[in-house]
Amino acid sequence: MNKSKGDFFPLRPQTGQRGRMRLSAKLRSIQLIITLSFTAVAVLVAVIVAFMLYNKFAKTAEENANLNMQQIIEQVNYNLELYVKGMSNIFDTAEKQITSSASIDSPLLYERMDTLMSSREDLVSVAVFTPQGEYVVGTPGQSMRLNTQLQSQSWFTSAQKTPDISYSAPHIQNLFKGKYTWVVSISKMIQYKQDGELKSGILLIDFNFRTIDQLSRQVKLGKRGYAYILDPLGNIVYHPQQQLIYAGLKYENVEPVLEYAYRSYLDESTGEKRFITVRTVKETGWKIVGVAYYDEIVTTKRDLNQFLIWFLAAVILCVIAVSVLLSWLIASPIRKLERTVKQVGDGDLHTPINVSGAYEVEQLSRRFNLMLQRIRQLMDQIIYEQETKRKGELEVLQSQINPHFLYNTLNSVVRLAERGKNDEVITMIQSLSKFFRISLSKGNNIITIQEELDHIRHYLVIQSFRFKNKFRFEIRAQEEVLPLQTIKLILQPIVENALYHGIEMSPDEGLVLITAELQDDLIIIKISDNGIGMSRETLNTILSGGGKSGSGSGVGVRNVNERIGLYYGREFGLAFESELEEGTTVTIVFPAVSSSSNSESIEGEEPL
Repeated sequence: MNKSKGDFFPLRPQTGQRGRMRLSAKLRSIQLIITLSFTAVAVLVAVIVAFMLYNKFAKTAEENANLNMQQIIEQVNYNLELYVKGMSNIFDTAEKQITSSASIDSPLLYERMDTLMSSREDLVSVAVFTPQGEYVVGTPGQSMRLNTQLQSQSWFTSAQKTPDISYSAPHIQNLFKGKYTWVVSISKMIQYKQDGELKSGILLIDFNFRTIDQLSRQVKLGKRGYAYILDPLGNIVYHPQQQLIYAGLKYENVEPVLEYAYRSYLDESTGEKRFITVRTVKETGWKIVGVAYYDEIVTTKRDLNQFLIWFLAAVILCVIAVSVLLSWLIASPIRKLERTVKQVGDGDLHTPINVSGAYEVEQLSRRFNLMLQRIRQLMDQIIYEQETKRKGELEVLQSQINPHFLYNTLNSVVRLAERGKNDEVITMIQSLSKFFRISLSKGNNIITIQEELDHIRHYLVIQSFRFKNKFRFEIRAQEEVLPLQTIKLILQPIVENALYHGIEMSPDEGLVLITAELQDDLIIIKISDNGIGMSRETLNTILSGGGKSGSGSGVGVRNVNERIGLYYGREFGLAFESELEEGTTVTIVFPAVSSSSNSESIEGEEPL
């Protein structure tokens, strides 16, 4: 026994060779490879993600700061526009009261002006002046000061130049005694009555600038940011540091601001990077300018940079710990699986193993991958061949139908032409053009039930001439079935058989009745005629091709049945009911499919 064992010793590797194999196996073990790979990849990904996040967050911080400033300026602009609109409404009210008054010096007008003054706290004064600067009427209890130089003031000259409401820049109101208020003046040339005579004058309303000042002071754009207001000429209406500007200690570059009504840009004219946002008040033309400092956003970047460094260090430590744990969890079941690979043989073909490099996984890959790859190739080849065969059959069946009905229709036209019936030939040709317009249907094989019924209606019109009005026809269809889809040219071969093999041989007047309805998500189309009918033997062989229907070959009917079966499934198609000397009914059944759009419908066709 010992000798027999010793006979096998030469076939085993030497001790040194076995040691090198074990070392190579350990170096290529799945656990070591996963640990090193996962750690390297995770650290690399963490670094890349951290870099991308830093750039993304830094850019987002800039965008958010700019967007936040724009939103704040937009809100200030909105509030100012509302306030200016309110001022305009007060002015319109005062103008209506003065112009509608019977006399400018009536007590009722004084009473109304007094009521108007008490309606708003920011309303300082209301007065009317002649174009020569003489005081006509004003707020009760107020008296003019001397040497006001009224005619040189901006609100007075602006009212004379334009027929619209004029808004002045903020100024000290110096017209009336005891009042030296910082105001915005609104003025306009109006018409008033005095002593029964219509005169022109300038209406002036002064509003306290305090409200606008408060709206502007509430704007906070970071720690150092602010907002200021310019008039259309570039004069500063409001600035939180206005005294410094007047003293020449601060400079604002207003030239780029005046060029645009709506703008955001980066300005470095003062030596510091600043985000500038410009919005314009529609009524007054004032420009609201927001200023935010770039260094405040850079501070956010520095804070973000420090956070990402600490975050990256923590992530790397966690990745190393997790990679060791995960590699052990992954390698342990794979080792067990490797011992059972030989028992799998023809195992699960849907779970290929594509991992390579590791010693254990190579054993699985070598046995599975080649086998699965070959099986998949064979399956794909079979599927491709079956699909190609199916499409080819469908195209052949489709091509067989068109020559069939084209030949019969043209034959009918030729017969009429030979008989000299030109009017009927013209009518038939017109119906034939509409018939083939639907047949072509822009290259689409799928049309609506409406179009298919229109198609067969034109065909029956043509055949009514060919049969000398030997038959009449009716087409009935439910409204809900008309927009549903069908493969085209399924009715014409059946109706053709009904005419040629049923009605033509009958001595009585023929009737072709076509109905279409929707039942349980199925489209059911019936074609009935009162012709000579068919025998039981003919019915049993008409779709199989083993016999003929009358003198015809039945190619068209079989093609229709094959097309329906190939497109919708073999459980759908044609069904025949017939009695000799009574007639035949053909029933077509296929699933109801909604039309996604009516754009493929044939233009120019009238509905049923």
